[in-house]
Amino acid sequence: MEKAVVTVKGQIVIPSKLRRKFGIKKGTQVFLYEKQGEICIKPLTDEYIHNVAGITGTKGKLLKALKEDKERERKL
Repeated sequence: MEKAVVTVKGQIVIPSKLRRKFGIKKGTQVFLYEKQGEICIKPLTDEYIHNVAGITGTKGKLLKALKEDKERERKL
């Protein structure tokens, strides 16, 4: 089990061991959600996006829009 300290701004640093394990790099977006009273973090990596592609029945339109948004954010 890894631990982190919350800063005054509410930020945490994900330990490098976990970043490597889950493919989290600079600029990787994460999804935060609550599950049974716990805070969960899910990295939105390309692998994750490809794994969930097609579950919405939009024939890839959402995936394309998400990739375009991700690319725009990387340029910022």
